[in-house]
Amino acid sequence: MTSPKPFSVVSISTLLVFAGLMGLAVPASADWKPEGAFIEGSAADHGGYAATAGLVWDWSWQREAWGGAWTGHTEAFASHWSLRGFGGRDNYTLVGVAPIVRYTFDGGRSPWFLEGGIGASALDSKVNVPDKTMSTRFNFYDVIAAGRSFGEGRRQEISLRLTHISNADIKKPNPGQEFLQLRYAARF
Repeated sequence: MTSPKPFSVVSISTLLVFAGLMGLAVPASADWKPEGAFIEGSAADHGGYAATAGLVWDWSWQREAWGGAWTGHTEAFASHWSLRGFGGRDNYTLVGVAPIVRYTFDGGRSPWFLEGGIGASALDSKVNVPDKTMSTRFNFYDVIAAGRSFGEGRRQEISLRLTHISNADIKKPNPGQEFLQLRYAARF
């Protein structure tokens, strides 16, 4: 089992870059007060798993098309990965930001929704485990999901998400990492 990795100057600078990216992803009319939070449990191939927590900023943008309502939000998150390593389990920390577009059925009246987006993420170190080596710490973060809102004012939701994290062949090898995630989110 690997020991936790201390934050280096590179790690801290990466966090600052992502804070800047998040500033670009949050609409100009939004303030920095989040409208929601979420937690996720994830499973991956070859015994990998992850736990994630994040915040949500809703956009003021909304459109109606194809019988439903289209909205968006920005997510910022931190995730702890545990993957089978060469001598036990290897642990990684990922931080990221992603703009997400949501389609809610029945003109927005249905509790059911689909969503997807492409964001940016950074790992604290390059993944190097027996079944894969990821050549970059910076990666794109792609997500598709289906979910349902519930509760008073439909301010809670649960969703099943599929994420793919890879560098889009910027550098090889680029096997990527997929996670199947179960998410619980609540709006404030």
